[in-house]
Amino acid sequence: MGFFKKAEIDKNYDIEKSQLGSGNFAVVKLATYKGPEKSGVPLKKGDKVAVKQIDKAKVEDMNDITREIEIMQNTKHPNVITLFEIYDEPKRMSLVMELVTGGELFDRIVAKSQYTEKEAADCMKQLCTALAYLHSQNVVHRDLKPENILYAAAEDDPSGHGNLIKVADFGLARVVSGSTVMKTACGTPGYVAPEILKNKGYDSGKVDIWSAGVILYILLCGFPPFYEEELPALFDQILHARYDFPSPWWDNISPDAKNLVKAMLTLDPLKRISADDVLSHPWIKGGAPDTKLEGAKASLKKYQASRKLKKAALGIIAQNRISAMAAQMKELQVGGDGK
Repeated sequence: MGFFKKAEIDKNYDIEKSQLGSGNFAVVKLATYKGPEKSGVPLKKGDKVAVKQIDKAKVEDMNDITREIEIMQNTKHPNVITLFEIYDEPKRMSLVMELVTGGELFDRIVAKSQYTEKEAADCMKQLCTALAYLHSQNVVHRDLKPENILYAAAEDDPSGHGNLIKVADFGLARVVSGSTVMKTACGTPGYVAPEILKNKGYDSGKVDIWSAGVILYILLCGFPPFYEEELPALFDQILHARYDFPSPWWDNISPDAKNLVKAMLTLDPLKRISADDVLSHPWIKGGAPDTKLEGAKASLKKYQASRKLKKAALGIIAQNRISAMAAQMKELQVGGDGK
């Protein structure tokens, strides 16, 4: 049996009825591998996995699913979620994936008894290690956000993987070549790069670096660099990279950390730092101090609470967010020349 199986998943997995998560056309469930051994899958009988079950009738374009599968199938890295195999049945497609149990990045930080700048640097190092690998494979994620950055296991897990970060959700990812210019306006408001909003085309993983820069900013102070209730105002902030380091939240943050934020949130993608450059930055290479970020943790707790309250509403408009972005940009008259 190969990676892609035209068979019923229930023959090899016991799938629980309760859901780990759900989306517009898929649910994620916990499952247990029951064999066979030596099937080409790196699983032992009794291993727990996550199974993403896609309802084919609800999918508008199966090519999008195929593209996601191809990217995950060819992506093998410790900081990226592993796809083990796929079961293709008449009405559904099941993706058998690595089970991660450590929760979202921001939830972990909020739960810590103490949190330091050095820990923020470790988070960013792992994220950009994943990005450096993906970009070396010509893969652009295009939807980096807190809920797509997960911990492999609980912090005190005996496996020793409690602090291992995993990048998930490749639904919007694309493989690019030297001649590829992506034009789709996609991503999540607040984390999306300015060149995506300009609707002029973009061709590199620098859009991921911008999103990672937004995440780094939040890791250091607990709130986002760009925030407005109305999309046009939010997009205007992003298009002009209009952010600052307000007191008192940034008073004790090291100069090197601020320098890296600026390098990642550089408006011109050609001048923006790369993932490899991030990994070579002094702050990432051991220069981050052990300064406690108590203010950031408190602010992040409030930000997480408000973000999760809005999550259900955002889920409803998720299918329309791309066209909404394009429409808002036309209203702002920046879609054509970016001015």
